Amino acid sequence: MTPLRRRFVEELTRRNYASRTIETYVAAVARTAKHFGRSPDQLTPEQLREFQLHLIAQSVSWSLFNQVACALRFLYRHVLDRPDFVPFVVFGKKPRTLPVVLGPADVRRLLEAVPPGRNRLMLRIAYGCGLRVSELTHLRVADIDGTRRMLWVRHGKGNKDRGLPLPDQLLDELRCYWRTARPTEWLFAGPSGRPLHVAVLQRAFHRARQAAGLRQRATCHTLRHCYATHLLEAGTDLPTLQRLLGHSHLATTLRYLHLRSERLPHLRSPLELLDESATPPGDGTTDAGTGRRGPRLRSRPAGQPPPRLGPTSGPA
Repeated sequence: MTPLRRRFVEELTRRNYASRTIETYVAAVARTAKHFGRSPDQLTPEQLREFQLHLIAQSVSWSLFNQVACALRFLYRHVLDRPDFVPFVVFGKKPRTLPVVLGPADVRRLLEAVPPGRNRLMLRIAYGCGLRVSELTHLRVADIDGTRRMLWVRHGKGNKDRGLPLPDQLLDELRCYWRTARPTEWLFAGPSGRPLHVAVLQRAFHRARQAAGLRQRATCHTLRHCYATHLLEAGTDLPTLQRLLGHSHLATTLRYLHLRSERLPHLRSPLELLDESATPPGDGTTDAGTGRRGPRLRSRPAGQPPPRLGPTSGPA
């Protein structure tokens, strides 16, 4: 490890960044150095601009683009002490797209397509408790509270802890898994004894999606979106959903309002109301287009002025 990389990791660790974030930032800076074949402390602002244009030309996702920007801005501000470089590393405007959400029947078909065993249990927990993939792979045996029927997420995103209700069916499946696998520290450990790598679960999800015949571009994280949307459709209030998901801001939870489907078929377009208001008055018969009765208006003799509305005397 070079002295610069060691200092970079130390500064991230000193600010209590998550280990996954540290790995991502180190990989981003290494990618920049590899592109130019030189250390980042020898680059110029114009080269940083060139590298960002290179990322766009490579059609990388805006999430990855902004991760690289965060890593480089941290490096030049806190490690190399060159804050004047920071304005040259810009963030990309990420499109605000709605996440993919599967219906309950599709979720059931997907989970049943996973062979029985550890991977199916993990994906069922992801949907049943709304966990992120990294939170799921870093569960410890001690995080399962069978007495209170709770699952505890330790050091989740933003280094926050939260407790989640654990369905009885999942608790029974976890007990059966523990009797078979006998995990000691990590609930789902890999061959090295460390937490299972997220890629293992992602591959299992991809195979199950293909076996279930789902065309949507779903990922493991889709199960978390399904958990949130289905709870919202079942009547869960937003503050409670915010706590269950571990969101710092309610605005993040609000986007799931756009995914609710149970009320959409019953909403009426303003065009319908506009057309109804333009329906010519009839004699109280039912209108064929709207199914509503038209208003009754009394006729007045020819030459008679229309009635005045409002008071006829007194101050205006």
